[in-house]
Amino acid sequence: MKKNIYRVVTRKPDGQLFTQDFPDLSEIKSKYRQIGVDNCSMENSLRGLPMFHGLIGPLGEGATIVRYETPEVFEILTQEWFQAEPMPRSRKKDI
Repeated sequence: MKKNIYRVVTRKPDGQLFTQDFPDLSEIKSKYRQIGVDNCSMENSLRGLPMFHGLIGPLGEGATIVRYETPEVFEILTQEWFQAEPMPRSRKKDI
């Protein structure tokens, strides 16, 4: 399925996350300098998409969203993910 929403996540001065969605890359390209293209993503739909100075990405988010994050947001969300409690696993009972 084609990715058709481009999301940029930054952090406001008050610390809250700020998300902006765009229908195409033109506005992102006007705000950030392209430094290359992704050619090694495990998700084939992200290959060939631009990489921007000051943003981590492209990252897949669901079936139709391409996400870019500032390094600060990436670090915060990675730490939250790492520190999250793992979900308890249920053991299969032998019959």
